[in-house]
Amino acid sequence: MIEIKYKNATGWNEFMQNVYKQIADNLIAWYPEHARDLPWRKDKEPYHVWLSEIMLQQTRVEAVKEYYRTFLQELPTIEALAEVDDDRLMKLWEGLGYYNRARNLKKAAGEVVIEWQGNFPAEYDEILSLPGIGEYTAGAIGSICFDLPTPAVDGNVLRVYTRVMEDPSNIDKQAVKKKIREELLQVYRYGHCDMLTQSLMEVGATICLPNGAPKCEVCPLQELCKAHKHDSWQQYPVREAKKKRKVEEKAVLMLRYEDKVAIRKRTEKGLLHGLWEFPNLPGSYSTQEILSYVTSKNLHPKEIWMETTYTHIFSHVEWHMKAFYMECMEQQAKDLRWVTLEELKQEIAIPSAFAPFKDLLNSGA
Repeated sequence: MIEIKYKNATGWNEFMQNVYKQIADNLIAWYPEHARDLPWRKDKEPYHVWLSEIMLQQTRVEAVKEYYRTFLQELPTIEALAEVDDDRLMKLWEGLGYYNRARNLKKAAGEVVIEWQGNFPAEYDEILSLPGIGEYTAGAIGSICFDLPTPAVDGNVLRVYTRVMEDPSNIDKQAVKKKIREELLQVYRYGHCDMLTQSLMEVGATICLPNGAPKCEVCPLQELCKAHKHDSWQQYPVREAKKKRKVEEKAVLMLRYEDKVAIRKRTEKGLLHGLWEFPNLPGSYSTQEILSYVTSKNLHPKEIWMETTYTHIFSHVEWHMKAFYMECMEQQAKDLRWVTLEELKQEIAIPSAFAPFKDLLNSGA
């Protein structure tokens, strides 16, 4: 990027408009030949784009592909999503995490059916009003599906933009995200809004990488990028220092009675609220303490036949878990539901935090 000092605002504005136009031209020319072949790019159906964007939050593209196909195979329309049983919805979402995303999908689908007769709204403010849809998702749907000048500003786009501009602003601040969104509107004024959104996503995901050196040699924005010119990419984007995660210890009770295993629905607010889980206790316990606790619940445990540990990392907390596998001679505990391994596999959604313990159940006698 050529750097020129201007004596007045008019000259600077003209220069920046030329930069914005070059960004738009380069991205539009580059994208058709370099876009990945992804299942949600086969069409511009709002339901498909919406579903993919929600699934892709905090989740890798490769992991989402099969979930996306399975979800649409069972729930091919917004109406089907609005009517699906909650437990079935959770099973379809099992393993993706952040289960409130799925709940909000169903809630929003219900609003689309009632308020818009099943037709996804085509105006940005209407899209933004739906449960679970923030500015990024509304911008993505608006631009990709309806060619609206609504930038979709996520971590990938912020990284690309701050490197191109050598912008030292802290991208964790809402005011900075708003500023960058407004500046990107100057790029979107040149049209092809759908392609601009997807090309910015693509550059951020495949070239201007979050971990490791960017692939500047194949970047369509190389000639415009200040961070490339000054070899300063490691300084951008600027973010707040990450807070240390809180560590919580848990004892997980893997209780079997004949051909069934005990589960319970999580009632406490916060993480995994409303989902099925294996019964667990906060804290660290000895084998004898666990046997005494299970005995106090009138489950008459036999000896513990296996113990195993697993650490699950959430965004702000770590669960350090120790699981105790045991056979019980009774199944009297009122707060437990006893299900077969087949029901657990086919019908019950167990969060990823407990998945490693579920996988070991078949090794029991």
